[in-house]
Amino acid sequence: MHAQTWPAIGSTQAAALAEDWWIFTYAAIVVAVFVWGLILYAAVRFRRTARNPEPRSQKDANPPLEIAWTVAPLLIVIALFVRTAHIETEVEAQAKVHQVEIAVDGYRWGWTFAYRGGPTVRGTAEHPPEMVLPLGEVASIRVSSSDVVHSFWIPDMLFKRDAIPGQVSAFDLTPTKEGTFLGRCGEFCGLDHALMSFRVRVVAPVAYERWRKGEATR
Repeated sequence: MHAQTWPAIGSTQAAALAEDWWIFTYAAIVVAVFVWGLILYAAVRFRRTARNPEPRSQKDANPPLEIAWTVAPLLIVIALFVRTAHIETEVEAQAKVHQVEIAVDGYRWGWTFAYRGGPTVRGTAEHPPEMVLPLGEVASIRVSSSDVVHSFWIPDMLFKRDAIPGQVSAFDLTPTKEGTFLGRCGEFCGLDHALMSFRVRVVAPVAYERWRKGEATR
């Protein structure tokens, strides 16, 4: 298991979402520094001193300045929105051909991973299941639920999708790092919600084929 505080960014989709997060972070830092700079400038430049015992004159209006501080934030928000929409479109896009297809079923309080043409892996709160994925290959994940609303969440993949009874939610996942990653149910679903976990193990394609064939013959 990965024990680092920061997510491992273990998929191409996670990398795109992390990029968007950093864009927002840098934009927030720039705006914050600019606003703090203006506050500091005003506090120093217009402070009351022996040479300036009275506040300086105030203007009733300054149209250019008022337009600027209205338009600038609007342009920033529009730019962030457009960039985010572009990234989310890439993340939500699904390939026409998938090397791996897995039907994920959530239930209180466990998961079932049914591979197309391969094994079916079941687990419970006491014995969490393990989803095995090949490194660098596109996996189609189709999530649903047998009872109440659950949420399929892999923190290191920066991806979470609700599992809703009677509905199938599909998305692609392309692992970029080998290792074992913790998965959880991200939606409170009852008494043992906190125990409803699973693992995602990313291995080389050759190792994945060996695992798949071995599981299928059991």
